[in-house]
Amino acid sequence: MANEAVDRQQQEMRNFLSLLPLTVEIAGLPQTEAGRFLNEGQMEVRATAIRNAYKVAKKVVRDVAKEALQPASAPAN
Repeated sequence: MANEAVDRQQQEMRNFLSLLPLTVEIAGLPQTEAGRFLNEGQMEVRATAIRNAYKVAKKVVRDVAKEALQPASAPAN
């Protein structure tokens, strides 16, 4: 049972990492300047934006997968 939980957690992490590029693009966060550090509040705002963008990225992937599984409809004449 514990092994299944570990496997599921590892799968979730792989899913997150595979969606990370899309997530970051959706979040639209600018890169920080070299040598500039963020304070705790700024990091929390960015983390929240990434969490929200990850939810959107998962939905986009689910929607695309669902559309791919649907049979192609005949073109209307």
